[in-house]
Amino acid sequence: MLQLRMLVIGILVFIVPAHSQSPRPVQVDVCIYGATSAGIIAAYTAKKMHHSVLVIEPGKHIGGLTSGGLGFTDIGNKYAVSGLGLDFYRKVGKKYGKFESWIFEPHVAKEVFMQYIKSAKVDVALGHTLMAVRSEFGYIKELELNYLNEEGQITTKKVEAKMFIDCSYEGDLMAKANVSFTVGRESNIMYNETINGVQLRDKHQFPDGVDPYRIPGKPESGLLWGISEALLLPNGSADTKVQAYNYRICLTDDPANRIDITRPEGYDSTMYELLLRLLAKKPAASLGAILKIDRMPNHKTDINNNGPFSTDMIGMNYKYPESNYEKREIIKKQHETYVKGLLYFIGHDPRMPEHLRKEMLAWGYPKDEFTDNNNFTPQMYVREARRMISAYVMTEANCLGKEVVSDGIGMAAYTMDSHNAQRVVVNKMVKNEGDVQVGGFGPYPISYRSIVPRSKEIKNLLVPVCLSASHIAYGSIRMEPVFMVLGQAAATAASMALEGKLDVQEVNVQQLQQALKTNPLADGSIPEILVDNANTNQVTIKGNWATKERIGYGPSVLTADEPSAEERSVQYKPVVEKDGSYQLYTYMLPNYNKLASQTMVTVFDGSKEAKVTLKKSDIQVQGQTSGEWVSIGKFKLRAGSNAHITIHAANADGAVVADAVLLVPDGK
Repeated sequence: MLQLRMLVIGILVFIVPAHSQSPRPVQVDVCIYGATSAGIIAAYTAKKMHHSVLVIEPGKHIGGLTSGGLGFTDIGNKYAVSGLGLDFYRKVGKKYGKFESWIFEPHVAKEVFMQYIKSAKVDVALGHTLMAVRSEFGYIKELELNYLNEEGQITTKKVEAKMFIDCSYEGDLMAKANVSFTVGRESNIMYNETINGVQLRDKHQFPDGVDPYRIPGKPESGLLWGISEALLLPNGSADTKVQAYNYRICLTDDPANRIDITRPEGYDSTMYELLLRLLAKKPAASLGAILKIDRMPNHKTDINNNGPFSTDMIGMNYKYPESNYEKREIIKKQHETYVKGLLYFIGHDPRMPEHLRKEMLAWGYPKDEFTDNNNFTPQMYVREARRMISAYVMTEANCLGKEVVSDGIGMAAYTMDSHNAQRVVVNKMVKNEGDVQVGGFGPYPISYRSIVPRSKEIKNLLVPVCLSASHIAYGSIRMEPVFMVLGQAAATAASMALEGKLDVQEVNVQQLQQALKTNPLADGSIPEILVDNANTNQVTIKGNWATKERIGYGPSVLTADEPSAEERSVQYKPVVEKDGSYQLYTYMLPNYNKLASQTMVTVFDGSKEAKVTLKKSDIQVQGQTSGEWVSIGKFKLRAGSNAHITIHAANADGAVVADAVLLVPDGK
């Protein structure tokens, strides 16, 4: 094995000296391409399962979007987030003195990812671009990589591995291994869907009457920047267009930590003319009409696209998924210039309404974020690129629960969400096309078959990010917590395949599901115990309770809506398999209609009963969820005891909600 020198820049970065002859390949059990959130979790999992691991990342950034500005987490339902994915948000919570936190600053996310890397001693090779993949008889054997050595010379490295996991947002490893994939939108007919393909709808849409021409009313003058000449196809039609990309922007309004937003190199004010026409037709009361400004801790933001004209650079990313690294860098720079230019335009162009300019000037780039990238995130939001086509394609039917797979190895729960894919002229008016937001369904399982290629293609590759899903189903699955869950599942499956000398398609899915359930942190620690109200064999209901679906934690909650002296209770009976101290929680919905000011809970530890009062006023909900875990207290429980937790509704001064209870072993 070639001796490798290691340059430490926050994490281990492999640098191989240049030679006139090709150096011998680096050999590992598991090679992971992409240091995204999924890639870091997959690497940690594989290393904890006693395999040698190398993570390859073409850029210089780890953690993907999670540490790249997306701190206002898109969840859907926390019930869908399990294992190390959930552990990540618990570790973030500890940084803020909370049980878990789904809202966080970018540098905090990076610190947590670094914890995983350092604790498992994961090797990460940054700045290594994938040039070629060598396969034999359906197995990937070797990757050829390029990187710049210490002398600035382009150098080649080869990596051999027994198992490969493509955790990139683009699916480059999958593609170079000649695995089947698609880019763009299928027709509704292809998978019997209703909201795939071209979709002209009303969300993030221009109002009628916004003129698209450089000289209003004169088509011969040409179109304003950002408007396509393409003809609009009928709704449901297939095309190769890709939903828009942007950057999730971290700004601050803290003067002590703020760097002014300045005019970016390459700035062109004509790119924002359409915003002025929009505001003339539909004035904005505040900056929030143009930018979705979600507040982060310490006076920071996670800014996303909002409205007809915002941070999404619609129609300018079509070539990105299949471009080489050099062309992608050009596209990324175009998006960065557009977004930075938009912020500058809003704050400085005299044609912008004064109140919006003033509001924008209160914000700036934070001095303490992205310090190695001029205080701006290096991670473009690649919402969708390539998607694998495997033996099972996740579709709208899975999202809606019309088709439920039995080989689920993770769950998704977010709305079927697509951003706009093009900006066109309809009846001499500018319109956006492609935005879809359809939800109202509960968590659903993701098939193991959707993260492995067809067996006739590649037998030692897993693809948990660019997985096999239709465009619209991918819009629901493509959330960072889900990618982490799937990254862990992929690494666990890779470990099982290595130990059993199996192809990834031959892994026993029931055993994989059991491994993820019984060893959720991949370290052999005692699993936490969850009892949801839907676990009827572990829940006893007394009195009149209603079942409400699609709110709270999991598929449903129980509610006692009207005050009454009648004895009404929901008793949860966890199965305690190991003695120990457990921190008990219940999931509460403080914003539920007319919720009681306090909820009475009793805990029986097997020998004595304790009474606990939970006050509504003490609960603060974070982010895009309706509830939070609320501590009941710490209790010592014995294995096999008849311990139980009971939520009472008798004589409450309002509605009482009984959702789920959680028992977390002490020390976790």
